[in-house]
Amino acid sequence: MLKILFFGQLKDVTQTEYLDIDIIQNGERLNTVAKLRSLLQAKGAIWNEYLAYGRALVAVNQEMTGDDAEIHEADEIAFFPPVTGG
Repeated sequence: MLKILFFGQLKDVTQTEYLDIDIIQNGERLNTVAKLRSLLQAKGAIWNEYLAYGRALVAVNQEMTGDDAEIHEADEIAFFPPVTGG
């Protein structure tokens, strides 16, 4: 089971703080962040827009990563909007 966390505006627009999902979806293993992102984006227009590559950063097991990162059973994946400071 993967634990998917959402922070900031992503949590607000998806109305979801976290999801627990099986790593096997429709007979296919979600073995990269890119595959997971695509699965989540298919949940609807808001998900597609706000989880688009470049609009949401991602961390796997609390380590910043990219869409090419591998994911494994029991990983924690967090999506959050880019942060700017001033």
